Amino acid sequence: MKESRPALRYAKAILNLAKEQGVDEAVNNDMKLIIDTIAGSDDLEVMLKSPVIKASDKKKVLDALFGNKVNNIAKGLFNLLAENKRMLMLNQVAKQYSIIYDYYKNMQVATVTTAVELSSELEAKIQQKVIEITGNSATINNIVNPEIIGGFILRVGDVQYDASISNQFNELRREFDNSHYIPKI
Repeated sequence: MKESRPALRYAKAILNLAKEQGVDEAVNNDMKLIIDTIAGSDDLEVMLKSPVIKASDKKKVLDALFGNKVNNIAKGLFNLLAENKRMLMLNQVAKQYSIIYDYYKNMQVATVTTAVELSSELEAKIQQKVIEITGNSATINNIVNPEIIGGFILRVGDVQYDASISNQFNELRREFDNSHYIPKI
């Protein structure tokens, strides 16, 4: 993606400014709000990407939409992107900010895929396991996928642990396929 490098530069600059002012966590919450809002509105995403709509008009829409909900640093980002005619990068900048903020705070995202929704006590046990494995805490993102039948798949960074029933069935199937003792029918 050609806009990821500039988006990272903007995100780093915003994080440095937010750290200086001591509002880095509030700005992170604003960035998550921006990401969720853009993801929830196809019209907003199309408007931000449209080359026909002026950057000043896009900024007016963002100011009206987020108004008093976001910090002045996020509003400054709107101004900066409008001046540089890079409003289409807003979503990417917000995502990059969240990534580098989590890295700065030694936070990771642990993705847990289960057949049913996680209970709060299971989530606490998973958090302990993640701390045991990586040494850092993590934000737990639960994905419900009934196709795994049971068990779970835990993914932290580039490490994956698959303890799902469907994976065990697949391993058993491979074992039977490679067995020399059972004749193939």
